Amino acid sequence: MLDASAWITIAAFLGTIGFIFWRPRVNEAIPASIGAAIVLLSGTVSFSQLGTIAETIGGAAITIIATIVMAIVLESFGFFQWAAEKVMEASKGSGIRLFWMTNLLCFLMTLFVNNDGSILITTPILLMLLRRLRLKNHQKIPYLLSGALIATASSAPIGVSNIVNLIALKIVHMSLYMHTAMMFVPATLGLVLLSFLLFLVFYRTLPRRIPTVSMYPVKSPVPGRREHPLMELDAPLPVKRGKGFIRNILIFVFLVRVSLFVASYFHFPVSLMAVIGSVCLLAWRWHYLRISPKDMIRKTPWYILAFAFSMYVIIYGLKNIGLTEQLIHYLQPIASGGLLEASLSMGFLISLLSNIFNNHPALMVGTLTLTNMGLDPLTIKISYLASVIGSDMGSLLLPIGTLATLMWMHIVRKDKVRIGWGDYVKVTVTVVPLTVLFTLVVLAAWVSWIF
Repeated sequence: MLDASAWITIAAFLGTIGFIFWRPRVNEAIPASIGAAIVLLSGTVSFSQLGTIAETIGGAAITIIATIVMAIVLESFGFFQWAAEKVMEASKGSGIRLFWMTNLLCFLMTLFVNNDGSILITTPILLMLLRRLRLKNHQKIPYLLSGALIATASSAPIGVSNIVNLIALKIVHMSLYMHTAMMFVPATLGLVLLSFLLFLVFYRTLPRRIPTVSMYPVKSPVPGRREHPLMELDAPLPVKRGKGFIRNILIFVFLVRVSLFVASYFHFPVSLMAVIGSVCLLAWRWHYLRISPKDMIRKTPWYILAFAFSMYVIIYGLKNIGLTEQLIHYLQPIASGGLLEASLSMGFLISLLSNIFNNHPALMVGTLTLTNMGLDPLTIKISYLASVIGSDMGSLLLPIGTLATLMWMHIVRKDKVRIGWGDYVKVTVTVVPLTVLFTLVVLAAWVSWIF
């Protein structure tokens, strides 16, 4: 029988998630902080447990903040405008080729930045591009929707592209290197299948020929307004940029990303390596463009720290009132049956929870449950990775599954692109379940083979 504090914790959780769904443009750290305060006052999470919570989410939050700082610096160098121009050049006047180039751009942007940042960077670029191409509303949807789905799902192959993945890694005591070794191949194959399924769904709608347009000069569709916190669409391009400058920047960023996995392999703090990379890139910008790092204080979304900490306080409260024990009761017999059973059960459970409650709390709850199920180390790892697939891919079935999707729908609607829940679900109900099932099966087969 639940006592009053347990009911207060449940109400705080539902109220926080409900408000975020109801008002997705309100800074999510505000309702999360209020919910966490209520949970603390209820007594289901003690003040002595806050240190454990801070230690769990600290490294992940710092890594993501450092990555966003790198994205802001890339904006100063004109990288995003350059990327949009390259997409147009590679499309060569073909609407079908533009579809594949759009998906590739969104995939790479998530790998180089993170899933939320990728949505906020690529969506305004695509909206400007499609507006210049003078496509009709129904012709814009394939590029925008497929780009959003690929950008969000692309955080699965490497854990560093999603803050909740990094937090979960800490909980299960799994290195970033091991995550990538076990996950990159299955998740990437799943993304290839997702892209192919999206292409089949949209094939009749895609225009065969499109005009060749230039992305320069880039202007914001709403004068004087920034479309998102990372990129100013009307920002001037650096006049000193040489032919190989962007190439050198890309090589450096790639090496920084690789260094995170090297650091993980040698048990060097990943968050510290990410900070070192960001500081080096800031110094490069200061030397090259004479822009002081002071602007990072204003541009960096520090609220991510408050959001991650507050959400984990709420989830920890749910754990303390016995939610994970109930999940263990039902899941342990299934997960103990073998790697394939563990992969399918956890993957589809987190997919279901993500589409009801959002993927952030769903993955945290699922991960906390895993640590108390008494499973062998390999089964815990594959169960965790299956949970990530459910969180990053399975959550895309409904728009409420991820904050990134909610933000995406707000951005496209503000640009007067008509797309409703029915249009969204009509596509995702066809492609998402097949992609999740395929990826979970490949994950079990891949892990069985390498181990």
